[in-house]
Amino acid sequence: MENNDDKSFFSRLQQSLSKTRTGFIRNLDEMISGEKIISEDIFEDIEEILIGADLGPVFTCDLIEEMRSRAKRNELDSPDTLRKLMKDNMIDILKKCESPLRIPKGEAYTIMVVGVNGTGKTTTIGKMASRFKRNGIPLLLVAADTFRAAAIEQLEIWAERADVPLIKQKMGADPSAVVFDAIHAAKSRKAVMLIDTAGRLHTKTGLMDELKKIKRIMGRELEGAPHETLLVLDATTGQNAVLQAKMFHQEIGITGLALTKLDGTAKGGIIIRIARELEIPIRYIGVGEGLDDLRRFKSEEFVDALFG
Repeated sequence: MENNDDKSFFSRLQQSLSKTRTGFIRNLDEMISGEKIISEDIFEDIEEILIGADLGPVFTCDLIEEMRSRAKRNELDSPDTLRKLMKDNMIDILKKCESPLRIPKGEAYTIMVVGVNGTGKTTTIGKMASRFKRNGIPLLLVAADTFRAAAIEQLEIWAERADVPLIKQKMGADPSAVVFDAIHAAKSRKAVMLIDTAGRLHTKTGLMDELKKIKRIMGRELEGAPHETLLVLDATTGQNAVLQAKMFHQEIGITGLALTKLDGTAKGGIIIRIARELEIPIRYIGVGEGLDDLRRFKSEEFVDALFG
């Protein structure tokens, strides 16, 4: 049964995708309005709209090929049929990546949060902490981005707001040393660790080496750690988000994604491309600055909101 929170979030999701809908769905509707059938003549225009909406060449090629095949069999006989085909294809792709984070009870569990500076990494951790705390999950926040005083200070604010402990050291400390201390605290408290890490992309090699070192330390001190390596991506960056996902996944192995700032972009379709090309579980989407604006990703809900 749908509750008021679900309805409220769906409304915010619709609103957050309004720029994407304007640039994608509205263009599509305007092109096919008045058409009684969908003919070969408009497939190139549809292809251009899909590519322009950052849905990606792989998804676009697959969809156009299916459209042509169905048109030949007289199964694509109206704009409504085309919209349904497009929605069904999007849902099929996104469902493969719809995988909520499962946190075991009564044992230490580690979530290493990574991403480029500016994607909303620390804010995402704070919102996750708030969600987990409401669900009665014992928590530790870990300030392993020791190169930016602002990152430590921001995490301190979130820790106070969510009323959860924070493990930190002075600025410039070895991030692995911070994580080492935190692992042992989490083991003794049987807590979930949310680890904030650096994201200085301009020193990519050093950053990836640092993240790999953190992972090694975690795995040595706690079997299976990190249990989740969550990459935070900024939806407003469009294709750059895909490139970042590929780079982080290749270097350190990503087990889940959080896509933020959907409310500030016309490039919300990038989620389709990420799902189609990478097939990494999408854990969360962010649609605003409020504590409740980070929610578990649901494919049908997202596509319904996108089509309005």
